[in-house]
Amino acid sequence: MAASAQIGVTGLAVMGRNLARNFARNGYTVAVHNRTPGRTTELIEEFGHEGTFVPAESPQDFVAALERPRRLLMMVKAGQPTDAVIEEFAPLLESGDMIIDGGNAHFADTRRREQALRRRGIHFVGSGVSGGEEGALHGPSIMPGGSAESYEVLGPMLEKISAHVDGDPCCTHIGTDGAGHFVKMVHNGIEYADMQLIAEAYHLLRAVGGHAPVEIAEIFKRWNQGRLDSYLIEITAEVLAHTDADTGKPFVDVVRDAAEQKGTGRWTVQTALDLGSPVTAIAQATFARVASSRAELREAYRSLPGGTPHAMSPQERDHFTRDVEQALYASKVIAYDQGWTMIRDGAAEYGWDIDLGAVAKIWRGGCIIRAAFLDRIRAARAAAPDLVSLLDEEQFAAEVADAQTSWRTVVASAARQGIPVPAFSAALASYDTLRSEHLPAALIQGQRDFFGAHTYHRTDRPGTFHTRWAEPGRPEVRTDGGAA
Repeated sequence: MAASAQIGVTGLAVMGRNLARNFARNGYTVAVHNRTPGRTTELIEEFGHEGTFVPAESPQDFVAALERPRRLLMMVKAGQPTDAVIEEFAPLLESGDMIIDGGNAHFADTRRREQALRRRGIHFVGSGVSGGEEGALHGPSIMPGGSAESYEVLGPMLEKISAHVDGDPCCTHIGTDGAGHFVKMVHNGIEYADMQLIAEAYHLLRAVGGHAPVEIAEIFKRWNQGRLDSYLIEITAEVLAHTDADTGKPFVDVVRDAAEQKGTGRWTVQTALDLGSPVTAIAQATFARVASSRAELREAYRSLPGGTPHAMSPQERDHFTRDVEQALYASKVIAYDQGWTMIRDGAAEYGWDIDLGAVAKIWRGGCIIRAAFLDRIRAARAAAPDLVSLLDEEQFAAEVADAQTSWRTVVASAARQGIPVPAFSAALASYDTLRSEHLPAALIQGQRDFFGAHTYHRTDRPGTFHTRWAEPGRPEVRTDGGAA
């Protein structure tokens, strides 16, 4: 088989198929391969007219169809299936060729694979791809890691098929080895928080405000015209306005209230704990999904007492709706800020040089969390690359300050009426924790020193100290060799 394809895609489920079509639509010759040949045949029969495809039944034919340096994109399940595909194709490749993993792999696996393949002279590019099946076809947000050398060869192709905003591609080289998959993981963590916050806003508007789903759909449509303009707000309005054809009921009333997940939110929380990065809103959103699926626990708790409902007048409902919008916006700012903090923490831990402004830039289009205020985050990061927090930026700080009364009113109203708002509450608690001059952590340090001699630091002089709690007078000693 003559080498004529500029890129090859193996793994032709929905995402792989649509990415292959995207490349072909953009003028590239695409070799296509699937473990089950029938999927390759289906793609050619249905979409062969969209561009130039080179079908291959065997791995050998697939690799032979690729121009050098070969660019082989895998779209397979994370974990062992990814390793199996690598081991199948790597022996067929030559030095300078590359394998691109476009799935949701754990970044630690990507780091391991990149190191192993580098020793064999093969470039391994772990690339986050966000946007779902529609994004894969029409233009996703793409977050490639790997070597700078590999991006020189691959990057222009990825940039061409990515979404574009204001003429700029939603694709950039994130950093070495696992940086791309790390940033995609955090993206998904932010996505979990964003979705949970939106769901809590809906729950408040319905259970406290007394609005029907179709009315809440209109509220979300209005919000989508302002500072909350985003893909998730847009589709929320569509979902809430949808009526079930079989029952005539609102769609949300016929769907079981048990949210599922594929693991990226869980990975984000686990990794954040390892990094000491306080992504509390993301964590609570992840745990909320877990709790929603614990049917036996929910049944055990169901008959227990809760809050006291309060009927609202039309004027109160309108005011409460405005309060919820303020609380939602402020909470989203905190959740996004937690995500950016985690990316910075990960970059420091793993030696990546990640441009946080560039991340915001490529998330403006194609991806699930695309939102209007990402352009403001991009601008803030561009103006001050060392920005510690979004709340160091004047406008974000002013908006969160303006939301104070509404934000606290909403969380307090939810608590009084027994409406769970774990992500709203976590975002507010995070804000209050980080803005507080004094925290009760001093007491915790005292407790730790009492039962475990873990030591502590004083506010009035340097050094590390331990109190001998069991001795008369409880004398204090300095444990780092200095004078007490």
